[in-house]
Amino acid sequence: MKTHDDEIFYAIALSGIKGIGPVIARKLIDEVGSPAELFREKPEILRKIPRIGEILANGCRSCAVLDPAEKEMDFIRNHHIRAIYFGDPEYPERLRDCVDAPILLFLKGSVDLNSRHIISIVGTRDSTHYGRDLLEQFTKDLAEQLPDALIVSGLAYGIDVTAHRCALQNKLHTIGVVAHGLDRLYPDAHKQVAKEMLSQGGGLVTEYPSGTNADKGNFIARNRIIAGMADATILVETADKGGSIITANIANTYGRDVFAFPGRVNDLRSRGCNRLIRQNRAGLITSADDFLEMMNWLPDTHQHPAKQLPLDFDLSEEEQLLVGLLRQYGEMQLNRLAIETEKPISVLTGILMDLELRHIVRSYPGGVYRTV
Repeated sequence: MKTHDDEIFYAIALSGIKGIGPVIARKLIDEVGSPAELFREKPEILRKIPRIGEILANGCRSCAVLDPAEKEMDFIRNHHIRAIYFGDPEYPERLRDCVDAPILLFLKGSVDLNSRHIISIVGTRDSTHYGRDLLEQFTKDLAEQLPDALIVSGLAYGIDVTAHRCALQNKLHTIGVVAHGLDRLYPDAHKQVAKEMLSQGGGLVTEYPSGTNADKGNFIARNRIIAGMADATILVETADKGGSIITANIANTYGRDVFAFPGRVNDLRSRGCNRLIRQNRAGLITSADDFLEMMNWLPDTHQHPAKQLPLDFDLSEEEQLLVGLLRQYGEMQLNRLAIETEKPISVLTGILMDLELRHIVRSYPGGVYRTV
């Protein structure tokens, strides 16, 4: 196998070891260097790892993970599926910064997972005309002002599939994050929508290999991918509990922007949106203009004339890099800075805070930064 295929093979195998989740897998890779090196390590060395040594040592030698990994390699080759390792440039940079991000994603389609503007839209499966009409108008207006927007959702009934359909109607690329392997589609009723998504430059994404059913726990887990891939998550109609609320809560823990459309006070299907707004866990929006303004994505704010900084500022190499990018583009969002600099958001926020305290840069809503 080629070197990259080798890495993918062992990443699939590592993901198949029971008891080794994404957080532990990433820590192990950080220690050893790569999944391939992990599987080539001596069993006696692996057994010394606290708490998981025996599980890991046995798993790395087990046909129970190696044979399925070989079959999965055949499957992705035969079905033109891209397996994206979290160390690959194609891996979603926004998601990579999340501590529980999967070490491997399976992608069907040619969509760019690092598009400039990525928005997750989620909501109730029991949607109403109010929610669907609102989403249709929002997407239409969004496409007119931000034609490069990439819409992410879960391809579920209700608001999710409406978000995908609205994106298609307005010529926006859209991604469905599914809770099963790419050898099937759930629900079956959305196969035609999925085909249109692929034909119009979108894609289907999952962390699960072929043969994986759409089990309940998988839906909960996939919500972190929906939240982590995007710059912002928007809720359109949701009850007090459910997958949309879970996605919003995860997005908040990731430090991402969360927005919600308010609903009627006596409508159970908007109670979750109203509560998030009331608790300041979601920004209130009523239109695409509201959203774009709060994200600082309005077209007339995309470019600002660069201001020259005084020459006597003593900037470190990292600070010079950030200030140079901000002066070049006029303004940049934190996620985009992370992509351009290849540095974790946790590192960048500390540097930017120091620059802000020194009145060199200024922060704006939506995680946007500009030079002063």
